[in-house]
Amino acid sequence: IQEIPETVAINEPTNEREDDFNSLAKSIKSKALRPFVIISSSYLLFTITDGAIRMIVLLHAYNKSFSALEVAIMFMLYELAGVFTNLAAGFMGAKWGIKVTLIAGLFLQLFSYSLLFGWKDDWDKKTSIIYVTIAQMFAGIAKDLTKLGGKTVTKLVTPEEKDTFLFKLVSLITGWKNSLKGVGYFAGSALLNVSYEAALGVMMGIVALAIPWAVLGLDRDLGTAKKKNASSWREVFAFDNRNLNLLSAARLFLFASRDFWFEVPLPFYLRSPGCAGLGTQLCSIDSDCVRGAICGLEGVCENISVGGGCGGLGLGRTVVGAILGGYIILYGQVQSWTPQIVTGPLNQTPPNKFTEVLWGTMNCLPTLFMCIVMAFAPEFQRHELTAMTRYFIIAIVSFAIIFAINSSIHSFLVVKYAKSDKVAVSIGFYYMSNACGRLFGTIGSGILYTYVGEYMGDYAGANGTAGLAACFLAGTLSSLVAALITTKIDDTEGGLKCGPCILVRERTEGALGDEEET
Repeated sequence: IQEIPETVAINEPTNEREDDFNSLAKSIKSKALRPFVIISSSYLLFTITDGAIRMIVLLHAYNKSFSALEVAIMFMLYELAGVFTNLAAGFMGAKWGIKVTLIAGLFLQLFSYSLLFGWKDDWDKKTSIIYVTIAQMFAGIAKDLTKLGGKTVTKLVTPEEKDTFLFKLVSLITGWKNSLKGVGYFAGSALLNVSYEAALGVMMGIVALAIPWAVLGLDRDLGTAKKKNASSWREVFAFDNRNLNLLSAARLFLFASRDFWFEVPLPFYLRSPGCAGLGTQLCSIDSDCVRGAICGLEGVCENISVGGGCGGLGLGRTVVGAILGGYIILYGQVQSWTPQIVTGPLNQTPPNKFTEVLWGTMNCLPTLFMCIVMAFAPEFQRHELTAMTRYFIIAIVSFAIIFAINSSIHSFLVVKYAKSDKVAVSIGFYYMSNACGRLFGTIGSGILYTYVGEYMGDYAGANGTAGLAACFLAGTLSSLVAALITTKIDDTEGGLKCGPCILVRERTEGALGDEEET
């Protein structure tokens, strides 16, 4: 990577976020700080629109009675594009610099939003799925081109030996990125209440705000690789980096553990009405039916979206967007504070593979809890909305916190394991696995949610409670696989502590050559 000018010494960071900013400002010359500010700001603005586009498409499709699997297919190219874009973005970043990938990502996001204006209400489902899937593909490409700059710039402005400071900086950027994505989730769903077109137009304006700074303020050579490191595809994609490869495989299953239930099944279930009375209960107005159902033309209650299933909470679009957005905001803030409030006090900073195995195993618990509760708890069988809501809040908040800690540790480990002279391409290879996991989880969730539950009739759709329980089980298994893969990484420096307690001692040059456990 193009070398940043020599920096003055960085003081040891404290536990306060203000000290992190002060340390950064004091330690990095303005020439290095400017690209950090421009790229990070552009990345954060872009992230709002990335969150919004998912909710706009998903909730608009729900009202058109698309099934969970059909909506998952709409996101298929969005996720699949990330698999190839992360590889290509790494190559582009190495060859032409971060400026090119960032600007390309911003313009592609504008193009994707402009295509969505063409989605017509009178199209049949097949035409709509094909068209929206292609439009979403460009959004997926845009996301991963832009993400490369946001993730890479932290490594470029941090001296090699400052792992603790790098962990805090990566956590800060990643956390605020996800918090603003949560704002996008809420904004996208709320703007739909104005109109579909208004939601698209506002988000295009936000993307446009970031473009001038990226065009005018960045050096075109920032982030380019040394010539010898871009001579072959094998070198560019760092297949010889065992730790990075294993972390990438773990990342695939870690993100599948979330997307098996979060991206499509959860909002569908939150929107869906209870199954009781659909197709049988007589009505004259919508309020005669259970929450989330409508009074149909035949004078009986029916599901507004039969493809979305039944058995859920029957919430409105804005409330669903607020719940998902709140999850992501909490997730992002925990990410940004992980070094200060979690791994720091537990003496797990900077983290290693043991830290991730510990938290990765804990990631199984909230989804396993919800799988059991939805399958066996009488509150779900009797469709008691208050009790169901309470269970969901407990599980969603718990998962957001634990998953955020895992993601923060992962984001640090990838830049730690990335070779400094190939950081852009190494991160691109790693986030290719991230996209694979999202694709795996999204398509798998659509299949499970649509087909696992019993079909309750033409006015109700499938039993969403059984479908979502299956999705939570798949997420639990994915978390477990991710933790098992992480155990194979060769990174034992510092062992594993939990406050004053030593759980795993650092590997020493003993006769056995293994970690000593206490």
